[in-house]
Amino acid sequence: MKPPFAITLRVGSSLANKTGAWRTERPVYLDRLPPCNDACPAGENVQGWLYHAESGDYETAWRTLMRDNPFPAVMGRVCYHPCQTACNRGQLDDAVGINAVERFLGDEAIRRGWTVPVTAPPSGKRVLVVGAGPSGLAAAYHLRLLGHEVTVRDAASRAGGMMRYGIPAYRLARDVLDAEIDRIAAMGVTIELSHAVPDAGAALREFDAVFLAVGAQLSRRTEIPAGDSARILDALRVLHDVAEGEPPMLGQRVVVYGGGNTAMDVARTARRLGATDAVVVYRRTRERMPAQPFEVAEAEQEGVRMRWLSTIAAAGGGTVKVERMRLDESGYPRPTGEFEELTADSVVLAIGQDVDRTVVSHLPHVSVVDGVVQVGDDMMTGQPGVFAGGDMVPSPRTVTAAVGHGKQAARHIDGWLRGQPYVPPPRHPLATFERLNTWYYSDAPATVRPTLDAARRVDTFDEVVGGLDEGSALFEARRCLSCGNCFECDNCFGVCPDNAVVKLGPGERYAIDLDFCKGCGICVTECPCGAIDLVPEDT
Repeated sequence: MKPPFAITLRVGSSLANKTGAWRTERPVYLDRLPPCNDACPAGENVQGWLYHAESGDYETAWRTLMRDNPFPAVMGRVCYHPCQTACNRGQLDDAVGINAVERFLGDEAIRRGWTVPVTAPPSGKRVLVVGAGPSGLAAAYHLRLLGHEVTVRDAASRAGGMMRYGIPAYRLARDVLDAEIDRIAAMGVTIELSHAVPDAGAALREFDAVFLAVGAQLSRRTEIPAGDSARILDALRVLHDVAEGEPPMLGQRVVVYGGGNTAMDVARTARRLGATDAVVVYRRTRERMPAQPFEVAEAEQEGVRMRWLSTIAAAGGGTVKVERMRLDESGYPRPTGEFEELTADSVVLAIGQDVDRTVVSHLPHVSVVDGVVQVGDDMMTGQPGVFAGGDMVPSPRTVTAAVGHGKQAARHIDGWLRGQPYVPPPRHPLATFERLNTWYYSDAPATVRPTLDAARRVDTFDEVVGGLDEGSALFEARRCLSCGNCFECDNCFGVCPDNAVVKLGPGERYAIDLDFCKGCGICVTECPCGAIDLVPEDT
């Protein structure tokens, strides 16, 4: 059978007119910034590693992920996944389960023993990282990959910072955390524990640069009139002691004061320590609660009670005096003068955390505003050679943001040490949902992650949310729409009426034969992922 008429035309044949002369616009392939990448505080190339995961090449996917984030198994458990909130697929059916696939890759790497080689030549430079939490360890990882000798010092007896001492084991299994920290140490990063650093300036006499990544591990206090018998604790101390295997005696009835994620964590922990009644007292409404909605929902599933629009007025004698609040026109809570009593064996304060800034107290050129260290765009403080990130600087206090700071700081430290300032690459324009041709994508609702039954949770610190099996992870990865970036689907090649689209080979995408392209724009219209634009011929 002869091929279709259009395909038989060849350059030089009598019928092969070069229709490119008719063109006033031409198609151009381009790359746009996927919204998942744009929303990731760690700066992951989410779409990039999903592309490899959907082909089943999990190791390449993991190594692509590890270029930006050394904690995929951790992040797959504790990240609040703003990437999924931004995911364009969420406007089609359900957002891609990015966080679940990341966890799968991280767990797969631990299971298979994948390691990260250091191939950069030694720079001869030594960097001290103060703090073995997510920001400090991420900075150490990236600095080591860049060829520097790195020492991490932390006052705690075990590495991990708030990942270990602020996040309960039912959200982050400790063997997973240990495995990803051990991988960083195996790269040649020296981790010195039970080793406080009192003065960053003095450390500069021993090291070429210092990165400060001290976590917010000091609980804020509030004045609550309390009798001698009142048992008032702070949330971070409770979580720390539980992590160390020395849980405090909270009693059967526990009142938690606060509305953030830490308040949810300590209330859920209290239930696991045997409290029959755990009550969270918060002075605003649920809608204004800073805790993540899924954290609140899981706490309620586990029997934690919520007292909205309430504040603690006094404690003692086995009771807590609670005053009801109301929100004024600006949304600020105001007292009503209406009181009631709750029975309580203990009160746990979870009203925020501060950073111990002793390490910079001897540096007169370091500016501290509202309790956090000020840094420039290069993450350097006012003291040359001293950089800071994570909870120490103005930013969201999440593991993901801290990991992103560690990577960013490492690049700037590397540039400063080499005398070649790091310049971030320009950002592509955002790939919006309106640019997609969703007709080409089949319906595929997201996979539901396995979850431990609520009735069983309060009896154990086992992880509440489980991971995906390989089949489910592969399915989720394949739900990615590849927003704004060509994935070689051949649509443009197939729909071009002039056979002007040239396939360049696997991984090389396409080119346009401008002798025959007349600028009709069909390829632009039919591109599923919005990766082709029409531009005026004179540009």
